[in-house]
Amino acid sequence: MPKLKNDTFLRALLREPVDYTPVWLMRQAGRYLPEYNQTRARAGDFLSLCKNPDLATEVTLQPLARFPLDAAILFSDILTIPDAMGLGLYFAEGEGPKFERPLREEWEIRALTAPDPVEHLGYVIDAVSQIRHALDNSVPLIGFSGSPFTLACYMIEGQGGTDFATVKKMLYQRPDLLHHILATNARAVTDYLNAQIEAGAQAVMIFDTWGGALSHAAYREFSLRYMTEIVSGLTREHEGAKVPVILFTKGGGNWLEAMTATGCDALGLDWTVDIGSARTRVGDKVALQGNLDPAILLCEPDIVRSEVGKVLASYGHGNGHVFNLGHGISQFTPPENAAALVQAVHELSRSYHIG
Repeated sequence: MPKLKNDTFLRALLREPVDYTPVWLMRQAGRYLPEYNQTRARAGDFLSLCKNPDLATEVTLQPLARFPLDAAILFSDILTIPDAMGLGLYFAEGEGPKFERPLREEWEIRALTAPDPVEHLGYVIDAVSQIRHALDNSVPLIGFSGSPFTLACYMIEGQGGTDFATVKKMLYQRPDLLHHILATNARAVTDYLNAQIEAGAQAVMIFDTWGGALSHAAYREFSLRYMTEIVSGLTREHEGAKVPVILFTKGGGNWLEAMTATGCDALGLDWTVDIGSARTRVGDKVALQGNLDPAILLCEPDIVRSEVGKVLASYGHGNGHVFNLGHGISQFTPPENAAALVQAVHELSRSYHIG
């Protein structure tokens, strides 16, 4: 395969020397970009946009046309897997994702099976292939999935952003049923990410959005255990290159050492964790990705630049840092502030990579 023109992101994930700290943004293709909103309007709705490989490719490339980002991330949604399982995903305007048929009955849970990614999620795999081709080896492409526990939260509750009472009741009262869902999800995520890697994804990320809602013991049993299983089952080399794996548990600052032990290459951090302290805790075992508070991008560009400088200073000299937000970019972010962030990272980080 032809060499990447910019492989800084991949080298940083593998803790190799780089000239500057690479940067990409969670949800970098999204509603803060006018061109994204125009494409989404053409698609009709969010799910139609996700399921059209041509349009998914178009929106994946939009932020790269605006900003000199160091990676592209597949435009998709974490809920494609449970949708392929037949739970009836839909998006209510202004309310986020919901499922028509959440898992409540034991027979439904026992009947759950992992979908074949090529057969049932072919539109995603096609998008990966198209995006990789369209990038023309300019920057790496990131594939992703939700974690088994995060997917289970949506599958059981029927929506996100709840107090997770139904999930937690099942966790404590019928852990066998939750484990069945999680084991099925883990198989599905492993197959899904491996299919993305086969189609051209050069790094993959597991989003454990709701893992931080668990108790200390429950996190290890119901979230970390299954992410560890996935990491061990992933294709770690493809087309003669290593395929790095990033784990991100929002609210997971208590478990950085345990997450490091999964065998992943990098940990994503949210803004509640000091990145310098995190670096001390994990040592040279993994790279770190993060962790600016997305709300800072609502402020003036000079404030953005100042806060970027603080994160870089906290991480300090040396390699193994990928700059990112602590979660997804807000739809209310002025694009010029995102531009200021990327410019600040590229300019201010160089002094941390000398000698």
